[in-house]
Amino acid sequence: MAEREGPRLDVPLVPRRTLLPTYDPETFGRASERIARFLGTGRFLLWMTIVIIVWIGWNVLAPHGWRFDEYPFIFLTLALSLQASYAAPLILLAQNRQDDRDRVNLEQDRSRNERSIADTEFLTREIAALRMGLGEVATRDWIRSELAELLRELQEREERGQERDEAADGPGGRDQDR
Repeated sequence: MAEREGPRLDVPLVPRRTLLPTYDPETFGRASERIARFLGTGRFLLWMTIVIIVWIGWNVLAPHGWRFDEYPFIFLTLALSLQASYAAPLILLAQNRQDDRDRVNLEQDRSRNERSIADTEFLTREIAALRMGLGEVATRDWIRSELAELLRELQEREERGQERDEAADGPGGRDQDR
């Protein structure tokens, strides 16, 4: 039998070359979350405020030859717009990843709650069965009451037996007959 020509299924394909850049979505997502977390801090606001104050102060107070962004600070506006245009998608990406994690956690919580409810219902049925079974089992109090009743009956029989013996012996007792 001749071997079949073409790609073999037991050999992995060689990846194709592409002109587009490749990236790991998980690594990119983690990096975007770190950036988004930093953008939401007071530290970022403080540093951003300091940079803007220094930028404006430099371009207002420095000699004309040293100024790089004269009033109306077009370059500063461009830099802030660029920062905002990158910050918004990074924050949205981080929120989407958090939503995905929350969804997974919610599903796990739901399944855990379902298992817990099923376990609780099972244990409730088991306790009910045990209670029904205990109705047929001798408890300590029941055994004590039964033993006390038997002891009373034995004492009564013994007393009746002694009275019968005394009555049978007659007024003089048994020893007189001999």
